[in-house]
Amino acid sequence: MEAIVKFRIISIRLMTALILLLITSAVIAADALPVPAPPQFNASSYVLMDHGSGAVLAEHNSRERVDPASITKIMTAYVVYKALDAGDISLEDQVDISEYAWRSIGSRMFVEVGDKILLDDLLLGLTIQSGNDASVALAEHVAGTENAFADIMNAQAKRIGMTGSHFVNATGLPDNDHYITAYDIALLSRTMINEFPEEYKRYSQKEFTFNGIKQFNRNRLLWRDSAVDGIKTGHTEAAGYCLAASAVKNDMRLITAVMGTSSDKERTVNSQALLNYGFRYYESHKLYKAGEVLAQQRMWKGESKSIELGLDKDLFVTIPRGSYENLKADMSIDADIVAPIEQGDQVGVVKVTLKGEDYLEQSLVALQSNPEGGLWRRIVDFFVKLFF
Repeated sequence: MEAIVKFRIISIRLMTALILLLITSAVIAADALPVPAPPQFNASSYVLMDHGSGAVLAEHNSRERVDPASITKIMTAYVVYKALDAGDISLEDQVDISEYAWRSIGSRMFVEVGDKILLDDLLLGLTIQSGNDASVALAEHVAGTENAFADIMNAQAKRIGMTGSHFVNATGLPDNDHYITAYDIALLSRTMINEFPEEYKRYSQKEFTFNGIKQFNRNRLLWRDSAVDGIKTGHTEAAGYCLAASAVKNDMRLITAVMGTSSDKERTVNSQALLNYGFRYYESHKLYKAGEVLAQQRMWKGESKSIELGLDKDLFVTIPRGSYENLKADMSIDADIVAPIEQGDQVGVVKVTLKGEDYLEQSLVALQSNPEGGLWRRIVDFFVKLFF
């Protein structure tokens, strides 16, 4: 009897192990499936970007110029954040409300002429309520006039690399010379999140009450998906319904920009579809950190005999889910590194392959400067290098 019981226990354990093996195999097989085509829907343009690597995972007309409507205010906020970071303004500033700001048409925070409003409140009015009056008041506080502020917006766009964008106001009200691309929206959003993660948290706030008036964030994804924490809606007759969104799951952040849909529901549903697609079929990994020592190389004719090499920015990869084991990274280092070398000088590349195919590469740089050594060091290294 005891032998029969033991046999049954072993059989149950064996059966359990087989079931677990089958489940694991099914999961692996599912993850190994080819990535399907991304969602397609009616919109003037859209893009899905991985925040870490900047890789575009889905797009339609993403470099085509479109009317940004209130998505413009992402750049408005970004310029304000830059001014805060530089110490030119403060969140505690009391901002004067001009008649020009008060007369702003469209969505409003409901400030009054002559009011002095806390700058922090105006930022909430801009990001949550999409107040055009708040946008103009902030622009005037930073630059004196909205026109001067638009010049700063364009300078920042150029610095970031937004080659398909031009701004003439801080609100997004229609103008033939005011335009952007879906790709540029994602690029700007990625830059803002990287540079100002604390300021970005405002975009996840669902409501804001000012002057006794409670208004709700127009980004419906904040209620539909707990992973979503921003960013900005936009709507005019010319632009249609637009939405820039971002979400985080399992340490992976995605950014979408959906432009020119026919309704609030469509921009919400389509943005959700892009996010779901990205999280289901892709994964993002930080392979190396900026400043991490990846190699130590012989240095010729320098004060030091060697130099540490690494990256000047984090190296991320975005790959089909389940293919991490097929990644391989190699370094190609210049054969002769001769002083003087400045910190940040390129001395090679890090090459990443996926299943043996070239995937991406990033510059390998000197992590510190190494000036030219003295006469004796240069003479010794000359002969060592010559013979060896």
